[in-house]
Amino acid sequence: MEVILSQPRGFCAGVVRAIDIVEMAIKLYGAPVYVFHEIVHNHFVVEDLRTKGAVFVETLDEVPPGSVTIFSAHGVADKVVDQAVSRNLEVIDATCPLVTKVHLQAKKYSKDGYEVIIIGHIGHEEVVGTMGSVDGPVHVVSTTEDIDKLPLGDDARVAYVTQTTLSIDDTRDVIDTLHKRFPHIQGPQLDDICYATQNRQNAVNELARDVQLLLVVGARNSSNSNRLREVGEQCNLPAYLIQDEKDLKKEWLNGVSRIGITAGASSPEVLVQRVIDKLREYGVDHIREMDGERESTTFRLPKSLLQKKSVAAGT
Repeated sequence: MEVILSQPRGFCAGVVRAIDIVEMAIKLYGAPVYVFHEIVHNHFVVEDLRTKGAVFVETLDEVPPGSVTIFSAHGVADKVVDQAVSRNLEVIDATCPLVTKVHLQAKKYSKDGYEVIIIGHIGHEEVVGTMGSVDGPVHVVSTTEDIDKLPLGDDARVAYVTQTTLSIDDTRDVIDTLHKRFPHIQGPQLDDICYATQNRQNAVNELARDVQLLLVVGARNSSNSNRLREVGEQCNLPAYLIQDEKDLKKEWLNGVSRIGITAGASSPEVLVQRVIDKLREYGVDHIREMDGERESTTFRLPKSLLQKKSVAAGT
């Protein structure tokens, strides 16, 4: 049996930045530092940071006044920012810059008098944060059917933004339907879609031509990981989302000679390698990586953290 590794896979620049922020904050301020929600949607990453001194909380009421507090990569609502100020928390914002861009777009549309439509999944932390960044009316749609249920006239002044963990392919039908119902709707350019989401889905589409089974390494609550599994299924592949090697079932490999592996944008490479080690026990004897997009995007760390680091270094 052969394993073909998708390229790109795993960590995106926003996730790398968020994890680096937590690790640097622990080093500079000392433990504990508090993190509002999971810093990224991956249990392995969260537990690793917990052992280093991160305390993950679901409400800011759990954070002692004045404590160092990090907002997760998914972004937060304005009321959370206000609560942090009222509790005198020292906030470090690990929101992915691409999510911040969506917040700013939504704010501008609302300020300009548009009702904002978010294309995304209701309840997802990023969508909750984006909704909470808008002062005016805001609606969430996930499917074309949701558009028919919007309590808006067809001549309503509307604009849309999208959840970053959705690709161009994910949103195309919804955007087309929005334009049909609201001919004058405003929206972002296609290049505002998260590069990492699109690249990973493109890679799976290509990988699907050469494999008989797809394994997606990622957390069950990871939106982009679940979507990678769906992309595999749409390519008529048996596709499974696994958190690590313990989720792997030997019977999936019956009659399979070529296995494709990818990983969600919040999944560390160490978990991919653990899955490969388990597959070797099951008879895999060749590993290769497909040609694909080589990502070079990086995001700068928050200025406040860099200044703290500079002071600590005495420079």
